[in-house]
Amino acid sequence: MKLIWRLKSLNKYNNWIFKLAIATLLLGFAFRLLFYQSSSFEPNIETAFAESTELSKEPVSSVDISKPPPVTVDIPKPPLAADIPNPTSSANTSKDSLSSDLQEPEDETPQKELNAGKCDLFTGDWIPNPSGPMYTNSSCSLIEGHQNCMRNGRTDSGYLFWRWNPRDCQLPPFNALRFLEVMRNKRWALIGDSISRNHVQSLLCILSTVEQAVEVYHDEEYKSKRWYFPSYNFTISNIWSPFLVKAAIFEDNDGVSTSEVQLQLDKLDTNWTNLYQGLDYMIISTGKWFLKAAIYHENDTVVGCHICPGKNLTEKGFVFAYEKALRYAMNFIATSKHKGLIFFRTSTPDHFENGEWHNGGNCTKTTPAKEGEIELKDLNKILRTVELAEFEKASAKAAENGVNLKLLDFTNLLLSRPDGHPGPYRQFHPFEQDKNAKVQNDCLHWCLPGPIDYWNDVIMEMAING
Repeated sequence: MKLIWRLKSLNKYNNWIFKLAIATLLLGFAFRLLFYQSSSFEPNIETAFAESTELSKEPVSSVDISKPPPVTVDIPKPPLAADIPNPTSSANTSKDSLSSDLQEPEDETPQKELNAGKCDLFTGDWIPNPSGPMYTNSSCSLIEGHQNCMRNGRTDSGYLFWRWNPRDCQLPPFNALRFLEVMRNKRWALIGDSISRNHVQSLLCILSTVEQAVEVYHDEEYKSKRWYFPSYNFTISNIWSPFLVKAAIFEDNDGVSTSEVQLQLDKLDTNWTNLYQGLDYMIISTGKWFLKAAIYHENDTVVGCHICPGKNLTEKGFVFAYEKALRYAMNFIATSKHKGLIFFRTSTPDHFENGEWHNGGNCTKTTPAKEGEIELKDLNKILRTVELAEFEKASAKAAENGVNLKLLDFTNLLLSRPDGHPGPYRQFHPFEQDKNAKVQNDCLHWCLPGPIDYWNDVIMEMAING
């Protein structure tokens, strides 16, 4: 009887063990199935999270101008037009070159120096820039025909793929959106000769990546113009005043004169002085025009001349006139009590070889010059010496009177860019009919897009970030 009871108990115990084993097996199987399904959904969960994160970003309705937003976000570069190809072999854009030239600085010292105002933005090098210009001659309709080198048939494009890089600090690229935000309700003017006109077109083309400017004024000869940015109530003017003092000029657009310039050395040109107090920012320049044949007047009396044979006048030389005119203009600025920001820009170097503008000079180089390869011409040295001396005198007086006067010395920045001029391509396809045609070369002004665009990087750093 006890044996039968033990067998029954053992049988029940075995059944319990068996059921427990079955339950454990089923539970493990269920757990494994659940784990497998969870694992198989993981990529979709990550994708859904990424998508929901992107969708949750709200569009920016305004810009905090205290900190510049990333250029890649705020100013998408327009695609390169078909007429600007990839960098050619003339631009050193090899991987080895780019890795060495474009590497990040090892420490933050340069940036600290920049913020402290100790950085020399005008001493640097042209380094490869594979991304090319911010605009193209197709995307900007404001380029004057004489500077539209690509449209006019220039065949090389390597000159487009370089950027200015100061040696001791970092120079951020021009931020067109931030510039316009800061300049809301402001007025700019570039005052001077055709180089100022060249520059204003460069600035307008870069700003056109955000908004197209509307021309709202021009003088009778289309030499002075004004443009308006409606969304920002912002105006940019180009004021034609090649001498800064009053002058009667008898010259056509090709530089051919029928008589000497009549120059009033003690009377400022009202084209700019009448607008001066109403401007918030201005860039004032002059230079090359003082090399022209001229008759000099003071107190409404002829006092001498420059290059005036047969006139029975005293040859004074252009330095005499340049010093007097600059001193008079700079004294006006320094004592004006003007509360805006005023830049004085030095004259720019030309790269004529084998002659000058009027007698067959040309500029055939297609790459930037190496350091020391090109020396500043004697005439350019003389002009710059006068400019720096007169600026130094005026800046001390300006500081005493609370006038914010700054120097833009772009001489060395452009000295190494003999490749950036229109040359024969100041004209539309000059060799289309005759490959050996003799044409006038322009080795003074700058192709657009071109090296002059990088003036704007420096100016923005000094005017807004500095």
